[in-house]
Amino acid sequence: MSRKVYVVGVGMTKFEKPGGKEWDYPDMAREAGTKAIEDAGIQFSDIEQAAVGYCYGDSTAGERAFYELGHSGIPIYNVNNNCSTGSTALFMAKQFIEGGLADCVMALGFEKMEKGSLGIKYTDRTMALDKHFQVMVDQRGFAEAPVAPQMFGNAGLEHNEKYGTTPEHFAKIGYKNHKHSVNNPYSQFQDEYSLEDIMNAPKVYGPLTKLQCCPTSDGSGAAILASEDFVTKHGLEDQAVEILGMAMTTDYPSSYEGSMIKMVGSDMTKAASQKVYEQSGVGPENVDVVELHDCFSCNELLTYEALGLCEEGKAGEFVDSEAQTYGGQVVVNPSGGLISKGHPLGATGLAQCAELNWQLRGQAEKRQVDGAKVALQHNLGLGGAAVVALYRKR
Repeated sequence: MSRKVYVVGVGMTKFEKPGGKEWDYPDMAREAGTKAIEDAGIQFSDIEQAAVGYCYGDSTAGERAFYELGHSGIPIYNVNNNCSTGSTALFMAKQFIEGGLADCVMALGFEKMEKGSLGIKYTDRTMALDKHFQVMVDQRGFAEAPVAPQMFGNAGLEHNEKYGTTPEHFAKIGYKNHKHSVNNPYSQFQDEYSLEDIMNAPKVYGPLTKLQCCPTSDGSGAAILASEDFVTKHGLEDQAVEILGMAMTTDYPSSYEGSMIKMVGSDMTKAASQKVYEQSGVGPENVDVVELHDCFSCNELLTYEALGLCEEGKAGEFVDSEAQTYGGQVVVNPSGGLISKGHPLGATGLAQCAELNWQLRGQAEKRQVDGAKVALQHNLGLGGAAVVALYRKR
């Protein structure tokens, strides 16, 4: 029988524009990891294993980052899973505790990124996204635009054609997330824009303007997970947040069958969320607050449907009714999301975890969702993996 797993401490840095601050990845990791340890009120020596995530760095950068907190000889796992790296480290940490291999594990994620759109690092070998890229070329061709916004922008266009949504629906999501970020001191951007500003910003691809796309970012996040015995032994009942369910999925055959919506991860997300709802006995109708992977506004809209927050094809109406912000059915991305908070790849999933734990503890200050009791996390990486988690205050 699997054991209950709790988040007992979280921490993160402010997300910054690459090159905008004089720091390196060990500095980021030290800040986030130290904050998580202090938040939990434990000792560094209590941590029995660590999963450390990043996408850009040498093969033992995970150890180098973790060593900023101390040297204890414990197993440290270097994790890379594209944009879902942080939540993959979190998922590994949960499994170590759930399976009885440890009682206290840290998940740590960081990224020191280059300026500008993501590019291909290795041109002398098979591209990891070659199959996904081929789906796009076959369905939509290839334009002179960055590949990631092209993929997600084309998925948005497919939704427009199939269900009648419009570019304005995507712009409304960008407007919401920038507005939410005004109250988040950890956010890379804290500027509010009008809907017209969002729609008239420089075009990136298709329906996507610059203010509907996540930026590259530097930053770090950390979470400390513990067993129920550890929580009781250390008197952490008042702050422990239970992980009610958590699942990771990878690409299905449907990812390559000609739908851009499925190619960018809709079926992975749908399957992972269904597993989590079954594990927890809690459905999407019970969720109060969500942090989801809005790498582009198009993907946030697609994810509403994949997570079951609204019916398939109804995401446009969901947006128009403002069901996904304060005063609506559920508050989505109160942090500002990736679009405004930023997206340091290895840190994103752990920053989502931190935000949701603060929300459930009632510590989110001006962005607090009133009465938040159940929280849902979604982190996506193309190539691919989707990680979904459901949290509830103990």
